[in-house]
Amino acid sequence: MKHHLMVGTWTPPGAIFSVEFDDEAWTLKLVKRTSIPEDEPISWMTFDHARSNIYGASMKKWSSHAIKAPDDISHQVSHPMGGHPLAPSAETRTRAIFVLAAKQPPYCVYGNPFYEHAGYGNVFSVDDNGKLDQNIQNYEYSDKSAIHGMVFDPTETYLYSADMWADKTWTHKKDAEGKLTLVGSVDAPANGDHPRWVEIHPSGHYLYVLMEAGNRLGVYVIDEQTHLPVFTQTTYPLVPPGVRDLKKMYRADVVFCSSSGKYLFATARSNSRDVTGYISAFKLGPQGQVERQLFINPTPNSGGHSNAVSPCPWSDEWLALTDDQDGWVEIYRWHDEYLSRAAHLDIKEPGFGMNAIWYD
Repeated sequence: MKHHLMVGTWTPPGAIFSVEFDDEAWTLKLVKRTSIPEDEPISWMTFDHARSNIYGASMKKWSSHAIKAPDDISHQVSHPMGGHPLAPSAETRTRAIFVLAAKQPPYCVYGNPFYEHAGYGNVFSVDDNGKLDQNIQNYEYSDKSAIHGMVFDPTETYLYSADMWADKTWTHKKDAEGKLTLVGSVDAPANGDHPRWVEIHPSGHYLYVLMEAGNRLGVYVIDEQTHLPVFTQTTYPLVPPGVRDLKKMYRADVVFCSSSGKYLFATARSNSRDVTGYISAFKLGPQGQVERQLFINPTPNSGGHSNAVSPCPWSDEWLALTDDQDGWVEIYRWHDEYLSRAAHLDIKEPGFGMNAIWYD
């Protein structure tokens, strides 16, 4: 069977790359490079609930693209970042960094600015076709905040946000209109851990918080009364213990559950072209408890800004890994708790290789 994935870029010119993976021949090929507004490269992209729209974190804007087929993608509209008045200014380095689409009505889209002036999350409504419509809310974090990753609980009632610069994990509650109100926040296990990414188990009981500077994974349980995450005092390394210059050399990246919820995958990047990043796998129990860390394997290179793992949403068998140091995407097979590389595709375009999203 042939599967299609889309990948964006960190730097201009803006483009969406559609690639095809053949799970019988174990091959990857480029299907189409779709040009989008040149100054709106997509550093993080996601599908809507129906996979009929792609939403992008696009430098100073949030972008919306209709997709009819892997080779039929068209830019629809872009909206500037909201919140702090300096965020969308060309004079600041604030940029759109992460975007999350609701999978349940009213299908709002949630975006995070990053760097300075990033203390507000942006909420957008969508029209009947899923196109970004209006900026309906700019909800506040803190003056110190720089959020990089968010995740909803399985009911899409509570939103969890990883705040790198404020060293916190935030909890917000979503109302019937898709707007958010603050529930509370918890501090990272240590100052300077810099929580970068969050993932929640399909059971809704366990939250996994990836610490970029700490290069470790923190395990939390969700309090059934307050819905705040509670640190279990358990962490796992995301680079091999004992490496030199841990915080200077490495930056943990993303963490995602497999389709079944039986496994968890996380990655870390290195800050040198000559030093590899790493990918880790964890075996999870039925409620999401970590039973054991299976391995910490080197990735082919540093990963650059990326090294983002993307498990297939409907099968545990396949994972995508992207890189923007050298510009490629790879597919890995997960079988009997072993990871093997199945296919590789070089795409030598500026900034290519942020995250991959699975279309079919």
